[in-house]
This record gives sequence, structure tokens and C-alpha cells, in this order.
Amino acid sequence: MTTELRVLRPSEWNEWFECLELAFGGVADSPEQRELEQALTEHERSVGIWDGTDVVATSGAFSFRLAVPGGALVPAAGVTMVSVAATHRRRGLLTSMMRRQLDDVRALGEPIAVLTASEPAIYGRYGYGAATRQMSLAIDTDRVRLTVPEGTDEIRLRYAKKDEAVAACEGVYARLVPGRPGTPAHGPGWERKSLTDPASSRQGGSALQCVLAERDGEVVGYTTYHIKPDWEMSGPKGRIAVSDLAALDPAAYAALWRFLFGIDLTSTVEARNRPVDDAVLHLVSDVRRCEVRIRDSLHVRLVDVGAALEARSYRAPVDVVFEVEDAFCPWNAGRWRLTADAKGGASCKRTDDAADLALSVRELGSAYLGGESLGALALAGRVREFRAGAVAEVSSAFLSDVAPWLPQGF
Repeated sequence: MTTELRVLRPSEWNEWFECLELAFGGVADSPEQRELEQALTEHERSVGIWDGTDVVATSGAFSFRLAVPGGALVPAAGVTMVSVAATHRRRGLLTSMMRRQLDDVRALGEPIAVLTASEPAIYGRYGYGAATRQMSLAIDTDRVRLTVPEGTDEIRLRYAKKDEAVAACEGVYARLVPGRPGTPAHGPGWERKSLTDPASSRQGGSALQCVLAERDGEVVGYTTYHIKPDWEMSGPKGRIAVSDLAALDPAAYAALWRFLFGIDLTSTVEARNRPVDDAVLHLVSDVRRCEVRIRDSLHVRLVDVGAALEARSYRAPVDVVFEVEDAFCPWNAGRWRLTADAKGGASCKRTDDAADLALSVRELGSAYLGGESLGALALAGRVREFRAGAVAEVSSAFLSDVAPWLPQGF
């Protein structure tokens, strides 16, 4: 087989995207979704593999700035649109694209790459580690009640049309980004992503609805959702599917949840992507009737170990030498000394000193955003300790005060 791996030309986008669609089941996106995907595509960061005139594999990347512990926004490659045609599997095409992509990311000076995995088992061999989790809820609002904080009644709620909602929601989102590791800052065009609402994706529900929360005329929160009506012999059993919910303070947050709980003719509120430490868990009267489920979300790959570890802050002073294994990006392999002080400054440099801990770049990726414990990874045998107490010291320093979270896929 003779194949060619090269950068995508703008004139080839339709054929390239059709290869991606076919690999994910062949269901075509709506014209609205397709137009947005094309507008967001960074052609110079997108590659394909051609077998003759046929596109048989795709991959791309977005130029992100990702929040990390401490609030810094770190340049990151948002890996996306990865596919290999079923006719060309097990021929090394994915590996060749991952090789090209990580070399390019390194050349651009981005210290990390991130992705969401359709199949999590695929990307560990390329050094990606699961770094954030997402929680899904299906709350029985007939039986579950909310206890809301003081000030909730002072929040004004109102419906907003799509054009107004874009600017209002983006204003709230932008203010929240630095406070939640794993959250990407939105570049031009990304404000449209969460409000794109093709009928084909509603699964029988209503058009996307948006409600804004205001205090003294200022927007301090929002929620977007669909309603799927349903009836039984005993009465209405509608379901609310929450797309997004965000707020700048506890009162606005509680007011939005209370609004969703109280929508007429419904008995269930579903939310498929919430942070695992979502405050709503502490507002509900019975968490057992919320059907909580957890799954992996954002996977992180350290492309430059030193730059990546220097870019974030740490909860406690730390001085540790890592022995890092990285077969796919060998420039990372070897010993690194990480030192960080209580003021947030960090240094991570090459060293010949004896190692305190040994681990692969995959474990560093999992722990990078502060949501996964190096101590737990050590108990699984994936981190080895050479200096007594080093695991406990480093694990505590790496953790984030809030759970990292990816609010929106890419």
C-alpha cells in the first residue's frame, strides 16, 4: 500500500470531513454543524492520509489556551477529528499521524496536548493520561428537593433569545475559565459551539432554550436546555436535558437549578456533563435519587515535561526528582527536578540527581490538572517510590482545590 500523509488543503475539506463522518458511523452532521466545524478547522494544523485519491485517515488540532492549577492559561493543542477508515485499520496510520502531530506541537512550543477519546484505551500508548472526569445526573424532581443559600430569591431569571444569549453566556464563561483547571478559553467562533442546535441532535426534544440569571441588571449566570415532553396514564413525565449551567456565585447557581426543578410537566432533570464536585450535590435532599455516574473526559499529554510542570502552581512546596519514561517522545525521557514554593513559582529542569519517583509521561498527564492522585496511581503500581514519603509529598502538592473539568467537547 502506498499512502501519503500531508497537510489538509482548504479545497479538500469536504472529502476529509466525510472520511471522519464515515468512521464515526456515517451519520451526516446538519448543515449548521458542518458549517461551524469547517469555520473552526485550522487547516495548517489538520492532516490527512490519502490512498491514491481517497482520504483514509484524518486528524487535526485546535490552538487552545487551557486553564491549569493556579489560574494560568497554558498553550495547548486540542487534538480533534481523528479517524481511520475501517478499510485501512491496523496499518500504522494512526501512529504515523500521532507522530507527525506531536512533533508539530513541540515545534510550535505548546507544552501540552489534550483530547477527548471515543475509546480511552487507544491513546495511552501515545502518552495521554485521563486527567479529568465528568459526572452525569438524572434527578427525580418529584422526590428530590433543593435547599438553597441566602440571596437566591434576589436573583431575577428571564428567557433570552439566541443572539442575546451568545454574548451573555460568553461573558460568564470567560470569567469562570481561570478558576477551573481543564477549561479552555474560547477563541473566535467558539462562542457558537454550545448554542448550535440542529433539530437532528434534539432526540425528540424542544429547541434549545436559554435562561439568564441577573442581579441588579448584570448577568451572573445562565442555563441552556431542551425539554422532551412525555406522558403516562398517571400524568406528565417530561424530561429536561441540561446542556450547560454556569454562575458566578452560589445564589445564582442555586436559582438556576431551582428553576429547572420547577418547570411544569416535567419530573426528571438530566445533565450529562458536570464537574465531579458540582455544588448541586450539596443542594439536593437525596443524592441517591440523582443517579450519579462518572466517566473519563479530558486526556492530557505532556509534550514538554519541563515547560508543562513549570506552567502550573502547586498546593504546597515541593522538591522532587522524577525519572520519566516516554518512549513515544524520547526528548522527555530521563530525570527532572521539580521545585515549587508556596508563592506559586515553579522550576523543572534536567538533573543527574537520584530519582525520588519513577513514572511514565502518561501518569504525569493524568495528574497534571490536579484531579487524579499520584498516590492512587502509586497504589496501582504505576508510580514507583525510591525516597520514603515522596509519593505523599508530591501527590498533595499536585492536587487542585477544585476538580478539573472540561465543560464542552471539541
